[in-house]
Amino acid sequence: MGFRLEATSASDPNTRYMSMKSKLNRSWPLAAALLVAAPSFAQDMPDIGFRSVGRGRPLAASVHDQKEVGPGWVGGPFSPAGGDQKLDGFRPDALPDSIKPLPVDIFTSTDFYADKALWSDPRYFRCNSPMATEFQRGILSPNPLVTTGKTEDGPWGHCEIDYPREAIVSPYGFKTAQEHYEALLKETQGRGGPNKYTFENFPAVEWNGVYERPVAGPRNQQTWYWGAHTQITTILSLLTPTYQQRTVQEAYHQVRGNAIWPSTFCWPEGFMRRYYPFSVWEHYVIATPDLVQITAGVARNFITNINVGREFNMEDVANGGTPRLGAAVPRWYGETIGFWDKDVLITWTSNVQAWKSHSSFEWSGQLQSIEIYTPIRGEGGAFVGLNHESIIYDSEALVEPIRIVRNLHKINSYTDANEVPYVFIECVPTIYSVEGHNAPVTPGAVIELEVPDMYGRPWDQIWQKYFEQGMTRPSDEESLFDFN
Repeated sequence: MGFRLEATSASDPNTRYMSMKSKLNRSWPLAAALLVAAPSFAQDMPDIGFRSVGRGRPLAASVHDQKEVGPGWVGGPFSPAGGDQKLDGFRPDALPDSIKPLPVDIFTSTDFYADKALWSDPRYFRCNSPMATEFQRGILSPNPLVTTGKTEDGPWGHCEIDYPREAIVSPYGFKTAQEHYEALLKETQGRGGPNKYTFENFPAVEWNGVYERPVAGPRNQQTWYWGAHTQITTILSLLTPTYQQRTVQEAYHQVRGNAIWPSTFCWPEGFMRRYYPFSVWEHYVIATPDLVQITAGVARNFITNINVGREFNMEDVANGGTPRLGAAVPRWYGETIGFWDKDVLITWTSNVQAWKSHSSFEWSGQLQSIEIYTPIRGEGGAFVGLNHESIIYDSEALVEPIRIVRNLHKINSYTDANEVPYVFIECVPTIYSVEGHNAPVTPGAVIELEVPDMYGRPWDQIWQKYFEQGMTRPSDEESLFDFN
C-alpha cells in the first residue's frame, strides 16, 4: 500500500508542503484500515532474552510520554486529520508570569556570537525546540507562528518541558564504535555465532518488503532526534564547543528566515538525515545472507548497504583516518559492515562525509555508528517489523555517544498487488541562492551563480557573506562554554 512524493525536482517549500499534506490526508484511511489490528510498539525495545553488553537496553524515557516543547500548532502542519491551526506556545506579549525574558535573545540579537554566555539558558531560544526553529519562518505561507512577519515577534515554547539528557546519551559506556562492535562480536561468539547463512536456511527472508513511513499510520514513531520534545540547550550540552557554535548559528538563521536546507538546492542530504521524518518515508528492505540493502527517500535517495562478514581496512586509523572498505574517500552515507546473531543484524558504519541536518546539529567526518536491527514479533511469533537501535559516535562533534531508537513496521511484501515500486528520485534544481536567499528560478532566467565549496560548509559561506557582517565570530578552536 502507500504512496510516495514522486516529484523529481526541488520546488518552492510551500508547494512541497501542500503536496505532502494533501497526500497524507488521502492515504490515512487506507493506512489505518490495514494497520488497525497490528500491535503498537512506538519506541519500546524488544525483549532479546538476555542482558547484552551493548544492545537492547530499555529507554530511560520515551518522547511518547511527553508533550512537545513547541512552539508548534495544533492541527498541523502534518496532522492527517487537518483542522484549524492553533498555537501551542506563547506570543511574546502573552507570556506566563513564570517566564522572565532575557534582555536579548536569538530573535532580537544583532550578534549571536557575542551572546555565548546566554546559550545555556533556554530563554535565549525562547524555549524553542530544534524542530520549532524550522517552523518559525518560511516553511509555510502565511506562517501561523510568526503572524506579523517580524522576527522579534517569534513565539515561545514551553520552558518547563524537556526530554531528559540521560535518555539521549548511550547507556553502554563504550568510548568508540570499534570497541562497541568488538564487544558485541565477542558476545555473539559466546552465543555460538556469528551465524553464516545460505539462501536455504536464511531466517531474515521475512524482512524483505516495505516498511511504514514515520509520519503516517496510526502509530506515533517519533524519536528525540526529530527535535520536537527537546530544548535546544539540551542538544547543545551533547556537543563540543565548535559544534555548539554551529548549532546556535543554525538556529539563528532558521528563525531569521535565512534557512539553508540542502535538499532545497539538490545538495546531498547526509548520513544523519536518515533519522529525520520528513526526509525519509517508506523504507524498502532487501535482505540476503551477505548483503542487506535499505532504501528510502523523499527529496533525495537514501541507500544503506550492509556488507555482512566483511572487515574494515584499519590502516589509516592511527593517523586520524577512519575505518573503511574502499578508497580513503568519505561517503555520504558511509560504508557498513555487519554480522548475524541468529536473526539479529549488528552493523558498524564508518567513513562518513561531514555534513549537517537542518534544525539539528552538524557532524564531522569522525562520525561512526553501531546499529542493531532486531525483529519485532506479534501474536504467535509473526514478524511485524524491525527495531532499529543506533548508537552514534563522533569524537569531534559529541562529548559522549548518543542513542536513537525507532521501529520500522512492515506494511507490504514486494509481491503485494497494492505495492508501488520504489520511485528513484532525480533532484532537478529549480531554487538557487540569490544574494543569500532561496529564490525559485524559472526556465530561461539568467542569474549570477557563485559555486560553493561543497566540502567547506557551504551554508556557512552563504551566511557569513550575506547575514553575519559585523558579528564578532570567534575561531572554531576558541572555547565557547561548558555545561559541566
